[in-house]
Amino acid sequence: MDALLFVPVAIAISLTPGPNNFCGLNNGIRAGVGPAMIATVGRAAAFAIFLTVSAVGLGAMLLASEAAFTAVKWVGAAYLFWLGWKAWHSREFSGLALEDAPGSGQASGQQAQFHLRALIAQEFLLGITNPKAIILFAAIFPQFIDPAQPAARQFLVLGSIYLGSEFVSTAVYASFGRQIRRFIRTSRGVARLNKATGGFFMGAGGLLLATNR
Repeated sequence: MDALLFVPVAIAISLTPGPNNFCGLNNGIRAGVGPAMIATVGRAAAFAIFLTVSAVGLGAMLLASEAAFTAVKWVGAAYLFWLGWKAWHSREFSGLALEDAPGSGQASGQQAQFHLRALIAQEFLLGITNPKAIILFAAIFPQFIDPAQPAARQFLVLGSIYLGSEFVSTAVYASFGRQIRRFIRTSRGVARLNKATGGFFMGAGGLLLATNR
């Protein structure tokens, strides 16, 4: 096993656009880079579970099971549709300082209080209900495993590298989101943001339903 060869692969995979990375972008817009990074703990926990499942050989069984894969896919799609519907109909400004909002002058420069537990839970649920994660850990990881060496240690090393790359990915997306935040200064802009967020999540749910193993 050459862990260094896996580093660029892990970063490239983690940077691929998807529900979790969009969640990081959205968190960056609404809460800032710091809270978005903390929320990634939920995503890492979900992926750590998949890593453990793959390490003990259950990942291949899940891939082979049409029923199990389909169940995860439908649960994930349902959660994405729910997030999309909620965001689409939301009027929540989520702490953004708006020029045309009542009391915005007093709110300017103040840090809004965000519920980190809710952000962490959202990242976890997005990760744990994504069947593509099963494909990643069950199909891609074994290609970097040396059969002549203990598999558990290799999974631990590769898994740690990949989980670390997810935090790198969040930093990139959340930082970009933080820049987008500067252009959202009115309630109309926030309404558009909420509808764009809702549209993305619902679209991701539709794409997930079309996913084949």
